[in-house]
Amino acid sequence: MEDEVDRLVAAWRRERPDLDVEPLEVLSRVSRLARHLDRARRLAFAEHSLEPWEFDVLTSLRRAGAPYQLSPGQLLTQTLVTSGTMTNRIDRLAKKGLVERLPDPSDRRGVLVRLTPEGRDRADQALAGLLDQERAILGELSRQQRGELAALLRQLTAPFDNIPG
Repeated sequence: MEDEVDRLVAAWRRERPDLDVEPLEVLSRVSRLARHLDRARRLAFAEHSLEPWEFDVLTSLRRAGAPYQLSPGQLLTQTLVTSGTMTNRIDRLAKKGLVERLPDPSDRRGVLVRLTPEGRDRADQALAGLLDQERAILGELSRQQRGELAALLRQLTAPFDNIPG
C-alpha cells in the first residue's frame, strides 16, 4: 500500500539523489499522523465544549486523584506553559465553573486549584471521546503492532522528556 509520504520521498530521491531522505519516511508520517490526531482531539473536545488547553489542565487535575487538586506550579510542570499563561487559564476555567481556587493549608500565601464536579465530569467524558477517536486511528494495527509502535516511539521521545528545564 502506497501513501502520500511514499510519493513525496520518491520525488525527493528523483530531484535530490545526493541527499539521504530516509528520515522523511518515518518523520513525515509522524508529522502527518500528528495533524490527524490534532483534528481528532479537537473534535473529541469540542463535543464536550472544551478547548485542547482546557482538557490538558482538567485532566492534569483529574490524574492527580482525589481530591483532584494541584498547585499552580504543579500544573505548570505538567502542561509546560508559563506562569502568566497558567494564571489566565485557571481564571477562565474558574469562570466556567470547572475549577476552583482554594487556600493552600500548607502555605498561607499559596493556592490550590481543585477540579469541580462539573470539571471532573467534562474531563471524564472528553477523555472517553478522545479514546474512541484514538482507537479509530489505530484500528488498522493489531494489539502486538500497537505495542511495538509504542515501544519504538518511546525510544524516540524519551530523550526529549528527560531534558532538564
